[in-house]
Amino acid sequence: MTSPVGAMAGAGRNGVVAARHLARWLSLAATPTFAIMAVLTAMAGGGPADMLCAAGQGSLLGGMVPMYLLMSAFHSAAWLRLMAGRRTAAGVNASSFETRARARSSG
Repeated sequence: MTSPVGAMAGAGRNGVVAARHLARWLSLAATPTFAIMAVLTAMAGGGPADMLCAAGQGSLLGGMVPMYLLMSAFHSAAWLRLMAGRRTAAGVNASSFETRARARSSG
């Protein structure tokens, strides 16, 4: 039996890079998709699916809208990593800019 990693090794480095790139974009798509689904479900009102998903009567987490909001929150890690990476990159650029500015003013 061939593992997924072994199957990807035969595809070459470009295939692995493309698969990682696709996985990254899919993980970024999950949060807004679930948020939109929560809004659309809230606008449409409760239906038969809302009755099926309500685990306990009177539960705060019962229903489709809270479920979609929780799923959106749980899948937000990709967005948090993206924002943290951009802030780190901006911080590195700002500090290197400040270092160059100090070097110019002292020399």
